[in-house]
Parts: sequence; structure tokens; C-alpha cells
Amino acid sequence: MQEQRHQQRLPQERSQSTATKVARTLAELQEEYLDQNHNWPWIVGYSGGKDSTLLLQLVFEVLLNLPADKRTRPVHVLSNDTLVESPILASFVRRMVDRIRNAANAFGLPVVVKVTTPAVDQTFWVNLIGRGYPPPNRMFRWCTDRLKIRPTSDYILSRVSDSGQVILLLGVRRSESAVRAASVDRYTPADGSRLNPHNSLKGCQVYRPIVDFTTEEVWELLLQRTPPWGGSHRELVTLYRNAQGGECPLVIDSDQSPSCGTSSSRFGCWTCTVVEKDKSMQGFIDAGFEHLEPLMYFRDWLFAIRNDRSRRMRTRRNGLVTLMKNGSHVPGPFTLEVRREILDRLLKLQNEVGLELISKEEIEMIKKIWSEDLLREAARVLETLNNKNRF
Repeated sequence: MQEQRHQQRLPQERSQSTATKVARTLAELQEEYLDQNHNWPWIVGYSGGKDSTLLLQLVFEVLLNLPADKRTRPVHVLSNDTLVESPILASFVRRMVDRIRNAANAFGLPVVVKVTTPAVDQTFWVNLIGRGYPPPNRMFRWCTDRLKIRPTSDYILSRVSDSGQVILLLGVRRSESAVRAASVDRYTPADGSRLNPHNSLKGCQVYRPIVDFTTEEVWELLLQRTPPWGGSHRELVTLYRNAQGGECPLVIDSDQSPSCGTSSSRFGCWTCTVVEKDKSMQGFIDAGFEHLEPLMYFRDWLFAIRNDRSRRMRTRRNGLVTLMKNGSHVPGPFTLEVRREILDRLLKLQNEVGLELISKEEIEMIKKIWSEDLLREAARVLETLNNKNRF
């Protein structure tokens, strides 16, 4: 009986604790925003997932509760599109970004919304089809840096160049995982201050306002609070339920890259071959998005051919052969024939699903790289022949 009374008190105690956390977080956000010692811009990382959504909601609430003459610090909402996002997630984030931008304009908030994308010569398809990079795996995860870290880092550093310093607000939480908790503790200032220098971006201070919130508290708050940009968070709940997992967050350094392509079910890039099976895509298909099934089969095919040595060149792109300690060679990029095959299949897939999966600019860049590769290979053959003739 005593145990039962204790269990009945838990929801109320948790609710009070959550309310206290929210009040404290809002007060700290406002205090930090109104800090007179500097006017460094805020950059709020937004991935479209639950944690970054809650963080952005709290930032909006702080701004809306301030008089117009106190809203002097610019706030940048920074999102990243890898150009190979899950179509369901990409569509959702685009809608949310438009709502956020429109709401900021309607309320007269000093908010700039920016969606970064990889440079055309560094997109997923340009590297895989153009340069022949094998699909990413845990040992060679070349995608995170090119598709996520570089675009977001470049934007942050451009703001640092304009203002001298920036404050990056991230929706990371200790309770996400043991790895996340260790990372948070490692970078938490010993003096108890809210800001700490980013470990690789000079001039960038990191602020983690919701670090102590639990997953249950995040969902509780999202379901209780109406987003300032309109609608409700029910669509976000449905997105998670259909995907059977969580989001790949905004990534700004290599320490965070394990969040991408872990063994857990996360929705992110539909091309992700770091995981053995894409459970999130399967979840969307099971939830009624059957038109995405050909994308899953294409991704599975990329996964299957990744280590097929008959499809890979013997030399690396620099013309050298890399040998392992046992004497066997490390295969190089896909052959040009295989790259052509992947492009042909991708274009057929694009027509089949009725979605733009690769842009014309990417195709042009791919063909440019192919031409350069052919010229380079011809030059190597000619040099080899000339060397033989000398002797």
C-alpha cells in the first residue's frame, strides 16, 4: 500500500520538477539574451527533431515575452539539408522552416532562418558517382564531414567573421546516451558558466539550455505547448512513431558524428549505408509510405556492392596502391563502369518514384569529374609507355 501511494505521487512530483526546469531554463535564456556585456548573435541548431524543436520553442517564447526594444540580439535558426534526407523528413523540415520564417517575420522578431547544403562538388552523389567513393561505413564515414560539418561550420564561421563571436545553442541532453553524457560532461565549464568555447570553431561559444531534460520531459512539454509558429507538435510525434526511432541531429564537429548512422533506428539520409538495415525507412513504409520502397531497395543494393572488389579499382584516386599489413591491397574507388551503372539506376529510380533525387548541377559535376579522370588515366598510361621506351 505504501509503495502504491509512492507510485501515485511520482507523476505529480515529475510535473513539478519539469515545470521548475522550464521556468529556470526560460529565465536563464532571457538572462543570457539580455546580457549587456556583449551582443553576440545566437545561432540555434534546428534539425526538425524533438530536442531542437523544444529548444527553438523556448527561444521563441523568450523573444515573444520581451518588449520590442529589448530584442536587439540577432538569432539565426540554422538547419542543414544533406540533399539525401529521407523524403518524409525533408518535406516535414521544409514545412517547419517556412512556418518558423513566416512567424518570425509576422512577430517582428530578429530571427534569420538559414538552411545549409553541401557544395555541389561535395554532395553525396558527386562523391559516390563522380569520384567513385564507396558507400560510407563505420570506418570510412566520409559523408558526415562533407554533407553536414562543412556547410554548418562555414555558416557559423561567417557569422564569427561578421561579429567577432557567436553563441551556438544546441538541443543536446545528457540522457540521450552514455556517450552523449560523457561528451556533455567533458565540455561543461568547471566554473559553472553556461558558455564554453567550441573545441574546433574559433570564436564560437556553445550553450546547451536543455541539457538536463529527460526524453519524457521533452515529449511532455511538446505535447503541452503550442508552437509559436502555428499548428501543433502532433505531426512531429507521428513522424517519430512512423520512423520507429529518432533524428540525426545537426552535426558541427566530428565528436558528434557517431550520432549519425548508429545501430539505433534514426531517420536521416535515405542513402545511409553505415547501418546494416534502415529500420526508419522500413518504419515509414510499414506506416503507409509504400512509394518509398524502391529507395530502400536501391540503398540495400549500394550496401551490397560496397565491398565487391570486382567493382572497385586497384589503385586509389592518386594512382597509388594501398597495402595492408598482411600484404593484401585496399580496393580503390568504384570503376568508371560501375559509376555509370549507379547513375543510370539512380535516374531510373528518380523517374519511378517521381522525386528529384539528384540535381542537374550534380550530374554536370559528375561528368566533369569523369572527364578529368579519363584524362588523368590516359596521362598515366602515356607516362608508363614512355618510361618503358626509355629502357
